[in-house]
Amino acid sequence: MRVSCLGLLAFCATAASGQALPEGLLPPSEAVSRTTLPSVPPGRSTVMGGQIENVDLIRDQFALKVPGGGSSHTIKILFDERTQVYQNGQKISVLHLHPADHASIETRLDGTSIFAVRIHILSNAPNGQLRGQVVGYNAGKGELKIRGTNIDNTVTIAVPAGTPVARTGQAAFAQTSPGLADLVPDAIVDVAFQPGKDGIGQANRIDVLAVPGAEFIFRGELLSVDLRAGRMSIATTSDHPPMDIAFDPSRFEVGRQLHQGGLVKVTARFDGTRYNATDILTQ
Repeated sequence: MRVSCLGLLAFCATAASGQALPEGLLPPSEAVSRTTLPSVPPGRSTVMGGQIENVDLIRDQFALKVPGGGSSHTIKILFDERTQVYQNGQKISVLHLHPADHASIETRLDGTSIFAVRIHILSNAPNGQLRGQVVGYNAGKGELKIRGTNIDNTVTIAVPAGTPVARTGQAAFAQTSPGLADLVPDAIVDVAFQPGKDGIGQANRIDVLAVPGAEFIFRGELLSVDLRAGRMSIATTSDHPPMDIAFDPSRFEVGRQLHQGGLVKVTARFDGTRYNATDILTQ
């Protein structure tokens, strides 16, 4: 059970904060499954827009409804006394957090949980940003379906003609720009959107973080290695979670030289669910 100082003090809180990944990409969204996203190559927080509901000042959490496909999808978000709350630009106490029709939430991942860094309660409908893995893109209808972080259902985003779609991250990945052709199943994207018709967000920018078949380079300290399972964990930076990489021990002679605390450079190919090593160098 999660215990918070806000709960003990009758409305005070504690939580934690927030892909360790290839240079220049974005922060990880945790493990691979059909309801959570693969890690993405480090950086910025994610901004989500929606409606705040069910504020619980004892458990230090609230529900955020985000737009999608004419219906809403609910995300649980944690907060604590470090969370900054603003109402129409004026800072207010986190103890005054309340349900609101329109809010913009700056979030970071805390393990598999989402933590609110800043909350902006607005009088008007906000813009937002959503990270997800592509389920499908219908060019004829101009609709992108994505599976968002910690959202069980798919979210539909309208993609008007002319919406910028560009790769971001490591130079080798970002130097090409296939545009809409990158919106393939299992690609990882960041979508900046604004409110649209019938509860469907309308994209005004799409950043592509990874696509199946793309290769990335990871450098860092080897935190753990399991030769039997063919998995290693690398700390690429000090302030991001470790990067998990799969590898076939029989393919790499260097496998016997891998040990905890050693420095490695790993080239890995993203297959839509995980990163598989294609080259391993010890340093």
